[in-house]
Amino acid sequence: MQTFLYDFLPVLLFLFAFKFYGIYVATTVGIVATALQVIATRAFKKKFDKQQVITLIVFVIFGGMTLYFHNPIFIKWKPTIVFWIFGFAFLGSQFVGKRTLIERMLESVLEKQAASVPNIVWKRLNLAWTVFFILLGTINLYVAYTFSTEIWVNFKVYGIMSLLLIFSFIQALCLTRYMSDTK
Repeated sequence: MQTFLYDFLPVLLFLFAFKFYGIYVATTVGIVATALQVIATRAFKKKFDKQQVITLIVFVIFGGMTLYFHNPIFIKWKPTIVFWIFGFAFLGSQFVGKRTLIERMLESVLEKQAASVPNIVWKRLNLAWTVFFILLGTINLYVAYTFSTEIWVNFKVYGIMSLLLIFSFIQALCLTRYMSDTK
């Protein structure tokens, strides 16, 4: 739970800033919070988290364009770009390297039990994440262009977070059949 809150802290700060001060202050808060998150991760874990760094770079570029051009459409593109980068990274790992990206990400969580998951299952789970991220980015664009900024912010915070949790839970259920009770 602690990691979950830490990962979504910039999103929650973005939401609160938006509710009280609007999209431009929220964009600034989001950029600063994400930068602080990257710095804190580096300080405490002695390494950079690639996902956080990618998110920060995209946030600075698209958030910066939102602030410079005073147009919220750029910040609305940010989740889509991040999701599509992740989606294509998952897709690329299907063909590059011995293990898929999802397998590498979950190896520390699953420890020795990961070895009992068949390779075809890892490839399917990895492909499912590919499709999920590309679809999620597309849905974000639909909401961004069809609805108001307020509805988009609520979708970004509550909708995307819920979809990520549900999809992660489904993935965990798929993996439980390969887990044993013994250590």
